[in-house]
Amino acid sequence: MAVQQADIKRVRASVLEQLGSKVMIQLDRGRNRVDIQKGVIQGAYPSVFTILVDDENEKNPPQLLSFSYADVLTRDVRMRLC
Repeated sequence: MAVQQADIKRVRASVLEQLGSKVMIQLDRGRNRVDIQKGVIQGAYPSVFTILVDDENEKNPPQLLSFSYADVLTRDVRMRLC
């Protein structure tokens, strides 16, 4: 299945609507490895969006992660509102 430009625009519009919202993200790291983290959608740009992930463990500082809209379409990244 090819990723269509209309699909990317739909995902981008959805991310823009949720800007500033808390989300739970599930990252597919390959080889049956999955990371689940909570964060806040910080920004939405033409090709990528960013999520600020704050680990409950105080030793780790907050991280700003960036993902492409195609990552959501290919299910490498799955997001759900908290």
